[in-house]
Amino acid sequence: MSENEPWFPGRWVSGCALILGPLLWLAGLLVRGHVQRTVALGPEERAALEESVFAAPEQLALYEQNPGLVTAGYALFALGAFLLWPAFAALARMCVERSPRLAIAGGVLLITCQFARLYVAGVEQSAFQTVDDAGLEHAISETLENYQEISYGPWRIAVTVSALQYLGAPLLAAAAYRAGVLGTGRALLLVVWATVWSGVLKESDLLYAGSTALALCVALVPLGTRMLLGRLPEPSGDRRLLSW
Repeated sequence: MSENEPWFPGRWVSGCALILGPLLWLAGLLVRGHVQRTVALGPEERAALEESVFAAPEQLALYEQNPGLVTAGYALFALGAFLLWPAFAALARMCVERSPRLAIAGGVLLITCQFARLYVAGVEQSAFQTVDDAGLEHAISETLENYQEISYGPWRIAVTVSALQYLGAPLLAAAAYRAGVLGTGRALLLVVWATVWSGVLKESDLLYAGSTALALCVALVPLGTRMLLGRLPEPSGDRRLLSW
């Protein structure tokens, strides 16, 4: 990929997205995890919330206690998901010359699943707004009563599209490895990231969710930095078994 050759979405957009997308994703999960660890819920209230098989009641209760911080965590996470689509488009573009089928398939699947996360963000915001307008108990009741319908989306489009990351990440990681854009280590980190949950009002465990987000940062941020510095990685076809 020549530095002077026009390409979509371009060096600056791609470089910024490769850096900011993973970092904002990580920041959102860290804020959400911080809220879960620090916001005080009464023993009886927490015990009642833990009886639910879903994390939604606890997330809504945390929002009632600290709406500003919870909103910030969810907003940062959604913004990170939005910026990942040009990041994955750029990564696929770098790999397409030497591994076209894997790069195209993996890129399309990963880009598509990011838009499903924006649907999820809209559902979550609606649930938070219900807490503000009708109170916590009503919001929990409405959310749990309709959880499957609102989280799956019409015709189950959202839940189906969300699952594409589990196939898209290994395909794009394989393309990046075959093209020499990512070594074995960072390609595997991209796959690790894709194991993170997808759904409405999910619990943000710092150890699991934070580690997957950190894996994405390690995989993509150095690539974005090189791109902004004008040192676009050239596909090398280097397929050493152990590489970074």
